[in-house]
Amino acid sequence: MGFFVFSPTMYLDGISGFFQGAFLLSLFLVLFKAVQFYLRRQWLLKALQHFPCMPSHWLWGHHLKDKELQQILIWVEKFPSACLQCLSGSNIRVLLYDPDYVKVVLGRSDPKASGIYQFLAPWIGYGLLLLNGKKWFQHRRMLTPAFHYDILKPYVKIMADSVNIMLDKWEKLDGQDHPLEIFHCVSLMTLDTVMKCAFSYQGSVQLDENSKSYTKAVEDLNNLTFFRLRNAFYKYNIIYNMSSDGCLSHHACQIAHEHTDGVIKMRMSQLQNEEELQKARKKRRLDFLDILLFARMEDRNSLSDEDLRAEVDTFMFEGHDTTASGISWIFYALATHPEHQQRCREEVQSILGDGTSVTWDHLGQMPYTTMCIKEALRLYPPVISVSRELSSPVTFPDGRSIPKGITATISIYGLHHNPSFWPNPKVFDPSRFAPDSSHHSHAYLPFSGGSRNCIGKQFAMNELKVAVALTLLRFELLPDPTRIPVPIARLVLKSKNGIHLCLKKLR
Repeated sequence: MGFFVFSPTMYLDGISGFFQGAFLLSLFLVLFKAVQFYLRRQWLLKALQHFPCMPSHWLWGHHLKDKELQQILIWVEKFPSACLQCLSGSNIRVLLYDPDYVKVVLGRSDPKASGIYQFLAPWIGYGLLLLNGKKWFQHRRMLTPAFHYDILKPYVKIMADSVNIMLDKWEKLDGQDHPLEIFHCVSLMTLDTVMKCAFSYQGSVQLDENSKSYTKAVEDLNNLTFFRLRNAFYKYNIIYNMSSDGCLSHHACQIAHEHTDGVIKMRMSQLQNEEELQKARKKRRLDFLDILLFARMEDRNSLSDEDLRAEVDTFMFEGHDTTASGISWIFYALATHPEHQQRCREEVQSILGDGTSVTWDHLGQMPYTTMCIKEALRLYPPVISVSRELSSPVTFPDGRSIPKGITATISIYGLHHNPSFWPNPKVFDPSRFAPDSSHHSHAYLPFSGGSRNCIGKQFAMNELKVAVALTLLRFELLPDPTRIPVPIARLVLKSKNGIHLCLKKLR
């Protein structure tokens, strides 16, 4: 009988062989990905050779940091209709800012670009913003009644109440001598509005300190998701989840989900009360959350718990953050153009007097104020771009084409600043939107366009009008010359240094 004699040398040789094999395998995988990356990039550049592209880093792409919007304006003037933007490595998209090009893309039924929007999924799930195909159509059709004008009419009073709470807080501040950073206040106000209108919330978000944790989480997710899109390594979940940004994103998602879960549970507990349930069923039209909850009660297979939260998370974000951006930039535009601000104020005073209430009928009696709001949204569109992944090749009117599988991004910011369609595009000129004026049907898209336009655009426009009207009755808005806002690209248009205004009380 033989005996096996353990040898330390054999053991070390085995360990060494294992690590050598692991090293060689890792090296092979890295080389394979490098070749794959190189071939993909070369194919893209060849397939899109008819579109101009500024020199970019082979890995980091057009590494523009917070100068992306300024660079887009340069591209719009230098390259007609469209150009290429390299986000990172082989992540190349065609940037469109010509209305004729945009009309072609929005007239198709291409899905949202998964390579871009997938990074939003851990936060807002697959609701209307991220869904595609039949399920998107079903959800869109289901939720459209929540924005019928019969539903929107009584919301105007709720919006006015929320705005007045914000203005009452401003009244107590010395906003004339000490400029106020307004975005965070406006964000709480728009969150208050959407919670009360769309989700039947009974409390006051603006007076609840816990609400600030949600708006801070949204702000963090806005930044983190945007930066993830521009990092060549962060597209891999395993790398991103191990990074400090990934950990922060996970924590912010938890806060956001806890907030929306609380909203859903509160409304569900209310509907368990028989009286409240019958009251809700007797409504001629249900609000946003009621529609979702009744659909789930009737058929859990058509709307799962996951679907429900995704729609709530989606509208919670879009219904407050984009609107807050719009209102804040409108206030800044009016502050820097006092002659237009005063004309809007006189118009509002002629309708409302010195009152603090505004009705649905009043909103249609503010033509000049509406013109100023639209012009501010042209200069500062809350959503700066939307992207589609082409499911089939597309050919534009000038003969240039994009093959299947490429991401076509409509630069709303570039579109709104295109000098070929907007003379002197950097000038604030409300007359562009006078009743007798005209412009290309796809040159102005603050709420996107086509079948996937913003479902809440009328809700948002009403809130913008209410906020502007009531604010101008109580304050004169003045800019802070020491802190001029610097627009920066994020999921929603923000300012690098905040939006600071001086608030002069009028009464």
